[in-house]
Amino acid sequence: MSMDITLNFTKILEQAGLCVVLVVAPAIAGPQSSVQSESASTLSAGDRKFLNEAADGSMAEVELGKLALQKAADAGVKKFGQRMLDDHSKANDELRQLAAGKGVDLPQAPSAKNRDLKRRLASLRGTAFDKAYMSDMVADHKEDVAAFQRESNWGRDPQVKSFATQTLPTLRDHLKHAQEISPKTTSALGGTVQNASGKPSPSKLASTKSSGGKTGSLLR
Repeated sequence: MSMDITLNFTKILEQAGLCVVLVVAPAIAGPQSSVQSESASTLSAGDRKFLNEAADGSMAEVELGKLALQKAADAGVKKFGQRMLDDHSKANDELRQLAAGKGVDLPQAPSAKNRDLKRRLASLRGTAFDKAYMSDMVADHKEDVAAFQRESNWGRDPQVKSFATQTLPTLRDHLKHAQEISPKTTSALGGTVQNASGKPSPSKLASTKSSGGKTGSLLR
């Protein structure tokens, strides 16, 4: 075989080898990238909604807890606010770690609804703040317990379900303490008052119910 023929043959082989590499490489990389994209889309719409709403609510609890430390008059309300700050800060960290592993981008700040609630509470102080804040804490935690219970029962993703199940006892304890503290702040003010959402207080709703009137829901 002449030198020219040998060189041409070598070039053909090299080109053929390059084509093989170009064809095989995407085939190898394709499944890996597909697995990564699938990990970001395996969550059901319900699980994604739960993560986003849980993050929104937990961030709001932290912000309102800070407000309670600044504006509350009652020592018990301040202590409750500190617990909200501590417990929900921890929950926020766990939520973000969980969501990152699922490819979900959580909100970085509370929703407009919760920012508005903070603004209204910030306009109060002393016993008026205590009443409105604790009334909202009862309503918020009733919603939280119901939402986390639903996810614990019906969530599709095992890790998201586990987070909901493990967090439920803490939320139930928050609700229990809020329900114990709230009537004390109401009696300290006297009369009919509303929470920061503009809705009747739990004690007012209870008295209306006992007199045979219609109550409406505490949940926002």
